[in-house]
Amino acid sequence: MDTTMLALHGLGVSRGYAIGRAVVIGAAALEVSHYRIGADEVEAECARLQAAIDTAGLELAALARELPADVPRELGAFLQVHSMILADPMISFEPMEIIRTRHYNAEWALTAQGQALGEQFALMEDEYMRERGSDIRQVIERVLHALADIDGMRPALRESELAEHDDPLIVVAHDISPADMLKLRGGRFAAFVTDLGGGTSHTAIVARSMGVPAVVALGVARTLVRDGDTVVVDGEAGVLLVNPAPRVLAEYRQRQAEYALARAGLAALRDVPAITLDGVTISLEANIELPEEAQAVVDAGAEGIGLFRSEFLFMGRDSLPGEEEQYQAYASVVRTLAGRPVTIRTLDIGADKTLDGEATVATNPALGQRAIRYCLARPEMFQTQLRAMLRASAHGPVRILIPMVANLREVRAAYAAIAQARQELDHRGQAYAERIEVGAMVEVPAVAIAIEPFVEAFDFLSIGTNDLIQYTLAIDRADPDVGGLYDPLHPAVLRLISNAINAGARGGKPVAVCGEMAGDVKLTRLLLGLGLTHFSMHPQQLLDVKREILRAHTNALRTRVAAILNRAAEMDLELLNQ
Repeated sequence: MDTTMLALHGLGVSRGYAIGRAVVIGAAALEVSHYRIGADEVEAECARLQAAIDTAGLELAALARELPADVPRELGAFLQVHSMILADPMISFEPMEIIRTRHYNAEWALTAQGQALGEQFALMEDEYMRERGSDIRQVIERVLHALADIDGMRPALRESELAEHDDPLIVVAHDISPADMLKLRGGRFAAFVTDLGGGTSHTAIVARSMGVPAVVALGVARTLVRDGDTVVVDGEAGVLLVNPAPRVLAEYRQRQAEYALARAGLAALRDVPAITLDGVTISLEANIELPEEAQAVVDAGAEGIGLFRSEFLFMGRDSLPGEEEQYQAYASVVRTLAGRPVTIRTLDIGADKTLDGEATVATNPALGQRAIRYCLARPEMFQTQLRAMLRASAHGPVRILIPMVANLREVRAAYAAIAQARQELDHRGQAYAERIEVGAMVEVPAVAIAIEPFVEAFDFLSIGTNDLIQYTLAIDRADPDVGGLYDPLHPAVLRLISNAINAGARGGKPVAVCGEMAGDVKLTRLLLGLGLTHFSMHPQQLLDVKREILRAHTNALRTRVAAILNRAAEMDLELLNQ
């Protein structure tokens, strides 16, 4: 038996360890036939594609109706997004135009359209929006499966074959759709491994909500791993081991047992106040993308929602969500939090794709009309969202967060828009809270450097480290050629974060970190050493961060961090643990 071990490195997006048997799922989009059809076959081919789209729609509807009560709430929302994408003309109409004009077969037309859409989404600056390109890819794969069904050639997921074995399953795929996750759930489910994906992909979100390990962005795992291989998923290090030696397996079984014990112990920290060894109280809040995630925030013991990304309401549709729809979504979250604050970020979308579906790829989307610039350029849309947010405040504390502020003109314009929304609600006689805090995202280096006027202007600030790092280091974090240069420990980044935190302390205004750094337990002591007292992260990360906080002495950490930053060209995390 060949015992040569293969190690593949990717991105660990959900912590933990899993050991089991590989189940390799094919990517239908990579395996379809490409051929041209005759002119007399065009309408029949269009009808064949339409039948597959209809079948895929019925499958999604059935999955949504029969969704078990114990699955993560995120899956239901993702299925709804997939249904909306399937009904969009970019899937239901454009491929048929390709069939009619280029005489491609249905599979070829569908994958060609999918590639074009994928390239558009890959250019998007916002990570969450960029990852939604995976939704399009997964919907197209569902239609391709339906086309194969029509021809009697569908490559099944082999549920009957999987049922013959008792080993835990490690699912290895090019990408995984929410619907496929439903099919593969169960007691033997152990982990997700994908070639594609990022920190905000469906695989990452659902894996974290389920509390199972996941490694994404492996690149070639699906082609190198075979069905039945023994594999180890290390969600801590982002590593996949294929056919490990017995001694390596034994080591990982020990790690797995120790991790399980540690997780069980973490549950006891849920209601423990986050106070450091030297008595500093730390605020721990959570980030959400969907209203259905609000209950997970409560379950994790978070003190509130530090970042509610409102973009989800605007995605995968031809028309903008109305005021009532937005109000109901925001109000449901506020009611679920039952008195804990909910920070709703106004629409943060880039300049590379408008919300009504008119593609307008900017020369440099990261520096274009996005976030608050986008909203101020569309006052009617902005007013609709602000009125919905204000109305939701009648049910509990709501904070409004303005993204990508760069100058005081935008500050004044944002406050004027909020005042106008208040006046319109007063005219209608609709209720909203008298006091609503307004804050700004610190993402543009210019703001982090000249921060005092922004501290004075807002009630709170929230540092979006993902974009702040990108803009500070002149690195497109979506570009794999320079992705390795994306460095949260760069001294320039850390000094900007420190400057914002210290300015907030001087001005008596809270400053939070809501980017990926806040939920990375390896960086918790560093952020405490920078003076951070407000963290916001994914609910699944909260207890790990809290445990690190309870073990920390902030005064000692502040001294060490300051010393390291003053003398070193880069941050050495090991020095903080000495």
